[in-house]
Amino acid sequence: MCGIVGILGTRPVAERIVESLKRLEYRGYDSAGVAVLEHGDLTRRRAEGKLKNLEASLDRAPLTGTAGIGHTRWATHGAPTERNAHPHATDRVAVVHNGIIENFRELKDELVAGGAKFESDTDTEVVAHLITRGLAEGLSPRAAMGQALKRLRGAFALAAIVKGEEDLLLAARRGSPLAIGLGTGEVYLGSDAIALAPFTSRVVYLDDGDWAVLTRENVEIFDEHDRPVERPVVVAAASAFLVDKGNYRHFMAKEIHEQPEVVGHTLAHYLDFATETVRPLDDLAFDFADVKRITITACGTAFYAGLVGKYWFERIAGIPVEIDVASEFRYREAPILPGDLALVVSQSGETADTLASLRYCKDGGSPIAAIVNVTTSTIAREAGAVFKTLAGPEIGVASTKAFTCQLAVLASLAIVAGKARGRVDAAEEARLVRALSEVPRLMAQALRLEPQIEALARRIHRSADVLYIGRGLSYPIALEGALKLKEISYIHAEGNAAGELKHGPIALVDEKVPVVVIAPSDRLFEKTASNMQEVAARGGRIILLTDAEGRRNAGLDPAETLVLPDMPEEVTPLVYAVPIQLIAYHTAVVNGTDVDQPRNLAKSVTVE
Repeated sequence: MCGIVGILGTRPVAERIVESLKRLEYRGYDSAGVAVLEHGDLTRRRAEGKLKNLEASLDRAPLTGTAGIGHTRWATHGAPTERNAHPHATDRVAVVHNGIIENFRELKDELVAGGAKFESDTDTEVVAHLITRGLAEGLSPRAAMGQALKRLRGAFALAAIVKGEEDLLLAARRGSPLAIGLGTGEVYLGSDAIALAPFTSRVVYLDDGDWAVLTRENVEIFDEHDRPVERPVVVAAASAFLVDKGNYRHFMAKEIHEQPEVVGHTLAHYLDFATETVRPLDDLAFDFADVKRITITACGTAFYAGLVGKYWFERIAGIPVEIDVASEFRYREAPILPGDLALVVSQSGETADTLASLRYCKDGGSPIAAIVNVTTSTIAREAGAVFKTLAGPEIGVASTKAFTCQLAVLASLAIVAGKARGRVDAAEEARLVRALSEVPRLMAQALRLEPQIEALARRIHRSADVLYIGRGLSYPIALEGALKLKEISYIHAEGNAAGELKHGPIALVDEKVPVVVIAPSDRLFEKTASNMQEVAARGGRIILLTDAEGRRNAGLDPAETLVLPDMPEEVTPLVYAVPIQLIAYHTAVVNGTDVDQPRNLAKSVTVE
């Protein structure tokens, strides 16, 4: 995750911005930079690599401005070079940005046609040019910002400063988090409250869609419709060492809402959105073109991520996939064959059964690949190839953002494998990468269902049993939905392939049993709709997760319908995971359970 810091101060801010960025280092980054206003003019310092390189640049050429913005960047569009490091600037505007501007190509073409000169390969630079164009048209900075925001499509957080405006900081949030800190004669901005902890404990969190105009003495916040709004001031518990819950009640809630940002950064690590291609994977001990079979092993939620991966690898790359729960695989003496690739999936990288499966496959002569969130873990050290997720620290025991980041890696690898095997041509590669680039925005839209889901939770929280069903790519999401619900709400839940209902599970259905149906308008929708009719005929309370077309074609009136945005079939698991997580979360909250640390469970299972 990138990090944003902004300060309108009463003394030079560059050093303080760098110190705040250090608090965000846990989010990961590959370059950094600072821009300040000195005597009204924009001045920047940027550096590839770690913050120490930026500090060295500032030591050589100090900045004295009292208004500035800073950034740590994970490369999305463009290589991790100083040229692509933030802040990006025109002669009038400097901008820092987290997230993805999906329509940056069309905006860039339009701006270039109007005479704009671009200096980087990033999507961020279009924002600086859009605001600059508004200023050239005679708009005020705030009006230029508002106009620019209406042109942007994607999930992002932004901060900007404007030449000649030393008492002005502009900010916006759509999908990625952003917090405002209130001081005495100073105002601060950060991706995370811990970045603001040295300056103030009084924090205002922007809601999704908000944008803000900050001065040293005043903060104005507007919603996505440009209406002035008030957001509460929260007293944050500052810590230099702990990840902060922000204004969320639980870490799990925060981690669910972080998904548009962290999934975007994970995807961008493997995909080049600018060229709509996969990034080359260097120094692999295997070639996907030579792989005859992939064996995936994992536990719990990671297993369900692997099950989605099975569908992707088989459909996109044409590689047969075997998937096993690691605790079973390690003991069943499965044959390791020539041409096998062992792929293990673990958030912590320390899961005992998954590690044992890795060692079993390694002893059998299979090359090992691992998908992990902790790259210093044992599994990462022992694997031949490590595909990291960029979820950042996940505190809640029930995995949310780590799961969707695992899906992001698996989807990316399936395209890589398909390309290596000649199954994915350039046009298909571009289509799939473009579809994945839209996922952060689609996730942000799915999060807007939260009020409806919170009300739904109050109607199902007393249920003794809940069934989840889905077909194809939605089947593993049904399994994950059931696991999440029982993990944190302690309600018995089962996930089933929708076509298996008539082979047993339908015996459980009556008017007291909610049945969560995951049914995007994909190639299997009609068959899932038939299964819904079977449930309805037996009085089951259907909770339908679908899109607008699915709602029209369902052929019945469910007890509740959650309408998600339209999207390509391949990316539905990533987006439909969000409402599934929210259903479990809000049901657990209503039941009063310990959401972040549910009974009997641990974050990292390092014993059998």
